This record gives sequence, C-alpha cells and structure tokens, in this order.
Amino acid sequence: MRIAVTGTHGSGKTTLIEDFCIANPHYEHVAEPYWLLAQQGVVFADGPSVADLEEQLKQSCSLILETSETNVVFDRCPLDFLAYLDVVSAGEGFEWSPDGKLLVRIEKALASLDRVVFVPLRRPDDITVSIEFPKLRLRVDARLKTMLREDDLGLLVDGPQVVEVAGARQERVARLGQLGIG
Repeated sequence: MRIAVTGTHGSGKTTLIEDFCIANPHYEHVAEPYWLLAQQGVVFADGPSVADLEEQLKQSCSLILETSETNVVFDRCPLDFLAYLDVVSAGEGFEWSPDGKLLVRIEKALASLDRVVFVPLRRPDDITVSIEFPKLRLRVDARLKTMLREDDLGLLVDGPQVVEVAGARQERVARLGQLGIG
C-alpha cells in the first residue's frame, strides 16, 4: 500500500510514521521533502516562503511519482504544501495557484497513493515544547481540515482514500491496523 501522512508541523506525522514502520517493517519510509532537499544543499529562507514551499511541493510530487515501492509511507504529500501555500500567500496578500503542468503532476501524484493519513492537531496539544510559527501551524491545520474533509480543491475525487487518526501514539498505529493499513 502507498501511504502519505499529512498534517501541519508538529502534529505527530513523523512520530506516527516511525511507530508504524516499527510495527510494519516491510514498509519503506520516505522522509519529507524539506529534509531531503536540505541534504542536497538547498538553502531555505529563515521563515516560510512561497518559493521554498513551491520547491518542496515539486519535490513531493517527484518523490511520489518516482518511487516504485508498493509498501511505502511518505512523510507529507502535495496536499501539505498546497495548504501551506494557501496560508502563506494569503498572508503576503495574494492567492497562489499552480500552473497547469504542476497541477497535472499533483493530480498524478495523489492518484498514485492508496491512502492519505491525516494527523490533525489535538486539544490539548500533544507537543509540549515550543513550536515555531504557532499561528501558521494553526492556520495550516484548519486549511488541511477543509481540504481533506470537504475536498474543496477537487483533488481527491479520483485520488486516495483519506483517513484521519487521533489519539495517543499507540492508538494511532492501532487505528491504521483496524483500517487494514499495514
């Protein structure tokens, strides 16, 4: 099964993936685009920028489309970056949208996934340390909820099934097992 885990920063995505891969060692974990690009020497701005997010969106599409593994879990997917781009561009006073070629890649990448696992923020917050850009974090979480629950961009019609997981670490992994993921 080809799975992508999505959510705002500090929601527990990577922790869920690590726990899932321990319980399901036959799955390959593909790190999020930011870290892969940073390892390649890409230098990012000090804060979120449209240019950096576009680069990560393109990398996310490439990772998904170029990975032929059938048992793979991706840390983030194009939906993450679309949510960030919506929020960041609105803060800069404009509405961002992908060009036609990028939109086709986004649609193909999403269609190649079997499941998107959404990890929403919880109240009280699971993260007890200070998280960078807390307002951005909340806005992206809200944007992802709308994108995933209502498919307001129309990207999920022919795409993956969306599954939302909540609860403690063990509960999240168990929930995936109950849904036949793993």
